[in-house]
Amino acid sequence: MAIRTAVRRVVSLVPSLTEAVAVTAPGLLVGATDWCDHPAGLDVVRIGGTKNPDVARITALAPDLVLANEEENRAPDLDALRAAGLRVLVTEVRTLDQAFRELERVLVAGCGLDRPGWLTEAEEAWRDVRAVVPAVRAVRAVVPVWRRPWMVLGRDTFAGDILARLGVAHAYAGHAERYPRVPLDELTSCGAELVVLPDEPYRFGAHDGPEAFPGLPCALVSGRHLTWYGPSLSEAPRVLAGALRAAFR
Repeated sequence: MAIRTAVRRVVSLVPSLTEAVAVTAPGLLVGATDWCDHPAGLDVVRIGGTKNPDVARITALAPDLVLANEEENRAPDLDALRAAGLRVLVTEVRTLDQAFRELERVLVAGCGLDRPGWLTEAEEAWRDVRAVVPAVRAVRAVVPVWRRPWMVLGRDTFAGDILARLGVAHAYAGHAERYPRVPLDELTSCGAELVVLPDEPYRFGAHDGPEAFPGLPCALVSGRHLTWYGPSLSEAPRVLAGALRAAFR
């Protein structure tokens, strides 16, 4: 049986995975993207963005493992890293259950770490979410992720699965595309009872987003808790439920 060399140097191209590795094994990460802002004070070499990583800089760091995601990172960049002789582990996350499996694959199988306690805590927090947080009434929502042009959650997304577990059915869950472009006049007339506005990838805020949906309650939510799969999953049910309930007060 082949024995794999111990992983001692990791570069992460995914903010969620950066936080997961950094919290679990401080010092293992040697490089991360410019968008990797958790945990606070992370001191590693910055290698560009998720869509435009500096392949030469990554290669110079001589990582034992590069962590990537099939949605966040571009296939040509990952192919270039492999061509440079680097080992690349690519995750696919479309549901919460898949996120838990992929996190264990990255941390235990990929990095050779012990299964972290925070991962078990996150699973427990979501196991019976209705017992963990006060009920959020079932509601139909539109969930923009960008404007100019307007784009929303469509089919088969991690964030959509997270919201569904909290009682929010997003209006375009059955769309043929995962992140369809939808004109604003259609969004405001689709029969939604709520607008969910995360602060990433587009930074929606109190003065940038709600004004486009007059008459509809708007929930301003943390993008890290809605779209990241990592240590933030432990507190995500409580944080997101609080923001959803606040929209109806």
